[in-house]
Amino acid sequence: MKETGKLNITKSLKLFEEARQVIPGGVLGARKPSDFIMGEYPIFLESGKGCRLTDVDGNEYIDFLCGYGPIILGYREEEVNNAVIQQMNNKGFCFNLSQPYQNILAEKVKEIIPSAELSVFLKTGSDATTAAIRIARAYTNRIKVMRCGYHGWHDWCIEMKGGIPEKFYEDVYGFQYNNLDELEDLMKKHGDQTAAIIMTPFGHPLHQKMQEPKPGFLEGARKLADQYGAVLIFDEVRTCFRLRMGGAQELYGVTPDLTVLGKGMANGYAISVVTGKKDVMMTAESKLFISSTFFPNSLPYIAALKTIEILERDKVLDNIWAKGGRFLEKIQAVIDKYDVGAELSGVAPMFFITFKQDEKKTRRDRRDNFYTQLIRKGFFFTPHHHAYICYRHTEEDLNKTLQAIDESLAYVQDQYVR
Repeated sequence: MKETGKLNITKSLKLFEEARQVIPGGVLGARKPSDFIMGEYPIFLESGKGCRLTDVDGNEYIDFLCGYGPIILGYREEEVNNAVIQQMNNKGFCFNLSQPYQNILAEKVKEIIPSAELSVFLKTGSDATTAAIRIARAYTNRIKVMRCGYHGWHDWCIEMKGGIPEKFYEDVYGFQYNNLDELEDLMKKHGDQTAAIIMTPFGHPLHQKMQEPKPGFLEGARKLADQYGAVLIFDEVRTCFRLRMGGAQELYGVTPDLTVLGKGMANGYAISVVTGKKDVMMTAESKLFISSTFFPNSLPYIAALKTIEILERDKVLDNIWAKGGRFLEKIQAVIDKYDVGAELSGVAPMFFITFKQDEKKTRRDRRDNFYTQLIRKGFFFTPHHHAYICYRHTEEDLNKTLQAIDESLAYVQDQYVR
């Protein structure tokens, strides 16, 4: 299979060099070039519409990263944006006090999310997971936390420990998804001191295959939290409004005490939520302090209400599950054609193509070659993060993507299988 020609990303690279003069590293966090494939991916984007992105050099991509998850409908979704613009122009959004949309959205969250009785609104997933931990600690008068999954960049949970005193995370213990025995052992040691078990109810570990819960795993975590008097927190920042309207807890039938929401609920506008049982959430009334100048800004509330309206009205998740399910079946059939160690994991709305390690230790090279061919062909995946399906992906988009996956795997096989 012929190698796909390299993209022209000259302007992206120039902007990156300029950025390095004014920003540490040029680009921070998960968007830095080393988190993709250096020299192959654009670094700066110009615009987006529907399921397509255009970079500053004019290259167009069918996108499957979806802004790292918030884009559930599509980029530049006019109905959502128009609702926000109308609010901005007619009423404003940054005031001394809250606007009534807080109450309306809280009622909607209560209607949709199984665990929701009371809610607190914030801006980012990291805000919300950290607030949930603070609420759990205040409610239980305990300190220790059992965690499974990625929960943001704050001191208690980030993997990179630079600049963080050990005392800020020494009471946080990790366990592996679908390993109930590991959690049980941790609770035997620390259960009477444990404030919270926080976990992603659907397994999407960093850089690894995705996992659905094994029978009894979520139920077992629920039982252990009850046994030791800990608060069970589901981090549904990625899964709520995507796996189901009510999240993985609705899909798998296990209800936590607190739930953290974000990403897809406002189609790209910055909002997150801690919601949960009344007795736990009431701790936020008087025993702790959660506040920000920008938490009450109403534009994300308006975007969330309109996004949820569209999701329900147009049965968006039914659409995503149906076309995503067909797409994943076809991807698996393509993967089965090639002996390159590729593996497909996940479910219809969110999935990941990873590669097995081999005796020659070529896993990373095979992976990077595969994703290099895809980005050069105009399909925006990333080797380090799972993909998403959004509402604006059409069957034609998905069929084109399938062809690109086929050709890219064929190229990898030509390079590595002799």
